[in-house]
Parts: sequence; C-alpha cells; structure tokens
Amino acid sequence: MNRWGALGAVLAFWAVIFGAFAAHGLEDRFIKLYGDQPPKMVMGHPIPAAHKYLQDFKTGAEYQFWHAFGLLFIGAFYPHHSRRLLNAAGYFFVTGILLFSGCLYLLALLNQPWLGMIVPLGGLSFLIGWFLLAIGLCKSQEKEIVLNG
Repeated sequence: MNRWGALGAVLAFWAVIFGAFAAHGLEDRFIKLYGDQPPKMVMGHPIPAAHKYLQDFKTGAEYQFWHAFGLLFIGAFYPHHSRRLLNAAGYFFVTGILLFSGCLYLLALLNQPWLGMIVPLGGLSFLIGWFLLAIGLCKSQEKEIVLNG
C-alpha cells in the first residue's frame, strides 16, 4: 500500500468537501457570527468580517487540496526515488495542512483570531516540504545516472 498516495487522496477528498461547505453552507453562518463585527482591512480596503473569514476558510481548503495533490505526487514517485527525502517532504506537507489549513478552518469557524499566529508555521512547513521534494527528486536522478552509467 502506498501510504502517501492514499493519504493524499483522503485529504483531497476532504478538501473538496470543505470547499463545497464554504461555497454552499457557510455564508449564512458567517453573517450571523461576524455580521456585527467591524470590517477587516485587507490591502487598505474595508471588507465585511463575514466575507474575510469565508475567504480564509476557502484559502484553507485550496491549500489543503494543493498539498494533498503534492502527497499524491510523492506517492507516485515514492517507489523509485529517495524515500528518506520524500518521507520528510510528506510529513512537512501533512504538518502544513494541519497548521495552515486547520488553523484557518478553526479561526473562521470558532472566531479565534489567535490561531492566525500559527498559520505562518504551516506555510513554512509547506515551503520546506516542496524544497525537500525537489532535492529528493534531484538526488534520485543523480543516483539513476550513476547506476545506468
């Protein structure tokens, strides 16, 4: 069983559900939850708080999907490339999904702004994961060149 591919598929499945939930089920909830809050400033413009938090939730789903796709990619290349680096990349992607997407979901749903301080750690985990994936694929190509002569 390819655990990275399977985990990527499961996380992509949930990303689609969360995205659909954001598109079709959260607007009224957020208007009730955030309707009386002052607008949030985004790029120098006031944005209704309900809209801001809905966008945050959608951003969490989008990043979860892209990194679940990254896990599928790791799963596809895992049998033929540097397992140590691909495993590390996979763990960083999962950590990023939990910290970045998970905190955005909770921030939006529970109105807990302090969770926003954790989100950049998830972004950093994503970046490290992509870096390790690139190195793992490059090192694997070098190994193949040496072996095939």
